[in-house]
Amino acid sequence: MNTPDSVVIYDTTLRDGTQGLGLSFSSLDKLRVADRLDDFGVNYIEGGWPGSNPKDVDFFTEAKKINWKNAKVAAFGSTRRADKKVESDPQVRTLLEAETPVITFFGKTWKLHVTEVLRTSEEENQSMIRDTARYLKSEGREVIYDAEHFFDGYKDDPSHAIATLLAAKEGGADAIVLCDTNGGTMPHEIYKMTEEVVNTINVPVGIHTHDDTGVGVANALSAVNAGAVHVQGTINGYGERTGNCNLTSAIPNLSLKMGIGISADVSKLTQISHFVDDLGNNSHNERAPYVGRTAFSHKGGMHVNAVQKLSRTYEHITPESVGNSQVILISELSGQSNILMKAKELGHNLEKGSETALGILSQLKDLEKDGYEFEAAEGSFEILIRKAINDYRSLFKLTEYHCTTRRHPESHFETCEATVKLEVNDQPAYTVAQGDGPVNALDSALRKALEPFYPSIKGIELRDYKVRIIDSHTGTAAKTRVLIVSSDGENSWGTVGVSENIIVASWRALVDSIEYYLLKQEN
Repeated sequence: MNTPDSVVIYDTTLRDGTQGLGLSFSSLDKLRVADRLDDFGVNYIEGGWPGSNPKDVDFFTEAKKINWKNAKVAAFGSTRRADKKVESDPQVRTLLEAETPVITFFGKTWKLHVTEVLRTSEEENQSMIRDTARYLKSEGREVIYDAEHFFDGYKDDPSHAIATLLAAKEGGADAIVLCDTNGGTMPHEIYKMTEEVVNTINVPVGIHTHDDTGVGVANALSAVNAGAVHVQGTINGYGERTGNCNLTSAIPNLSLKMGIGISADVSKLTQISHFVDDLGNNSHNERAPYVGRTAFSHKGGMHVNAVQKLSRTYEHITPESVGNSQVILISELSGQSNILMKAKELGHNLEKGSETALGILSQLKDLEKDGYEFEAAEGSFEILIRKAINDYRSLFKLTEYHCTTRRHPESHFETCEATVKLEVNDQPAYTVAQGDGPVNALDSALRKALEPFYPSIKGIELRDYKVRIIDSHTGTAAKTRVLIVSSDGENSWGTVGVSENIIVASWRALVDSIEYYLLKQEN
């Protein structure tokens, strides 16, 4: 093996990542992501394609004003056009006008693309690569060459594919990146072909993979084992089709599993993963390796018992090393260890074998039999524990609530109205509120009634609302489970409600959410 001691990390979230479905950033968003990537410690940040759209133009205009601490910003583009002088090619000119210290450009490696897409000769294609590299180097830039479709091109005609790389070398490229553009190459193929290139061209070799066969990360690691010293990818694997090499998996694998030196701070991995998802307005992948909420979760009673004694029995690394944390899931599969650890996590110490611990476990299993789930409803679970240990105080007494939906004959819109009557310290409160739907109306009415007594709840925001229709254990009655995620801007928590009536289920989850927040405020 030619495995290097260290590799550089080249992030292309802002360019290749945004070419995929579900990720779009404003110019300001791109600058914020770049700032986080720089703080994270990547070596290169590919900002986009200058001149392709106004957002990228704005990004490069602002990026050149910033004193980056760790990363070099790269502009991305292509070779000169066929039969055109590189000095007069407007696309090449925009790369220089971005004024980035690094320019990455791609060229055609696969003969099929040369003859059928560019419709030019092999010789001219090589000249396009060579001329572009040489010209950009003459302008004082660090030049990275992306060999598009290299692995497909190598399979088709190895000598032609290698010739295109040698053209980039002759032009003075500082690094040559082998791209599995279609994402169809297997790890053993990646290794063999990368090794051949490393032993042939005597220029730093990089790897750029896509995840069309689910082995994007594995392919990048295979290339590194074969001698690649430059790894390209995106945060959370965003990218065209099924995405790019996922840096949130590749980076910890390189550092923690393979012992290869990288500049990125692995302890900030979960933080930047969530930041990019949040800014892109996308849900987090809870099952993502290393950075997912359940990456270090434990549910089965035997597992939890073992983890309680020695965490590495069921954890391949410490969660804290990647900025994540251990999660004890509560379900019908739970044993006492789950209850005890979860209670301790929430600040409550219970004795193993105690009547209280066994009672909570029994109640938990009965509730889950009726359709409750507490894995993502830690707020409701803490209230359950508090009630069991007599550490619960009812913050208000419900008198009644009512919810109606009206549609006016001349309107296409429905009006939802909720009425809430309750008492706080024997003082009555009666409020009415409208909302976009019955749950929103109920939430507004409940808050309106409670705010005079508990002003802090103004800071609570309902972040997510999930509804699932379930069957009871008898299979004769349909029940609805409602999961609500709330946030105060710093922390978020889940609560759950179950009923044959969706309004009742929603109400129970809403009440738990507010009570959980207020009880936390008291402690």
